[in-house]
Amino acid sequence: MAALPPDRLDEFDTFLIELNRAAAAAILPLFRGDHGLENKLGPAGFDPVTEADKGAERAIRALIAEHYPDHGVIGEEYGEDRPDAEYVWVLDPVDGTRAFIAGLPLWCTLIGLRRHGRPVLGSIGQSFLGELYIGHAGGSRLLTRGGGRPLKVRPCPSLADAVIATTDPEACFLDGERAAWGRVRAASRLARLGCDAYAYAMVAAGTMDLVLEAGLKAWDIDAAIPVIEGAGGAVTDWQGAPVGAHGGQVAIAGDRACLTQALAALGSPAIS
Repeated sequence: MAALPPDRLDEFDTFLIELNRAAAAAILPLFRGDHGLENKLGPAGFDPVTEADKGAERAIRALIAEHYPDHGVIGEEYGEDRPDAEYVWVLDPVDGTRAFIAGLPLWCTLIGLRRHGRPVLGSIGQSFLGELYIGHAGGSRLLTRGGGRPLKVRPCPSLADAVIATTDPEACFLDGERAAWGRVRAASRLARLGCDAYAYAMVAAGTMDLVLEAGLKAWDIDAAIPVIEGAGGAVTDWQGAPVGAHGGQVAIAGDRACLTQALAALGSPAIS
């Protein structure tokens, strides 16, 4: 995993916590309330966005502009600003907007930091539950209202013993991807749906073993990579290669042996 310069790690880690607090202040008053729902697609379909999504990203961007005006930003709601800068923040203010509008506390705030195009620091925040999962090359940890603890994935060398997840195979997977997911699901112990990025946090926390997603954007996955890898897990595409800068098909696992079996079931080569 790429690493931050040691003299910047504490600085950016502290700032990341500040960004999550600002996002929470914008989001929480609207959760299970009047969240100002809009549909980005109009009659063509349903792609929801709320004032929580937009307000949280505005708050995050304002702090970045104030403290680090030379940094770039890539965000779901307001696009790109200096995406080729040395440091670039990658934002999904409310990952799981459908869960948010349904009143389910499975949405997350995803904030990642790239250096020279590679993820070096990230967080998965669930502010309603008071949980903030932070990771980098030095390790990952969970911060809660009661304190904090290190994060470590759990051993699960057999896919047959794995607890797995995806968001929505009917909506998010193409036909071939649905069939591949079906093979992995059939080989696993238990599958859960609809958790969005909260499932990534559960892999890092050692309660789940594998997550498969497809059609992701950079803001859906960048922040999670340092959290998973810092906890000892792995993030690849469905061929076992590193996830590219634009998302796509993603496999997240706590145990590489389990990941190898899942990739084989998907129809991909094993990874070393």
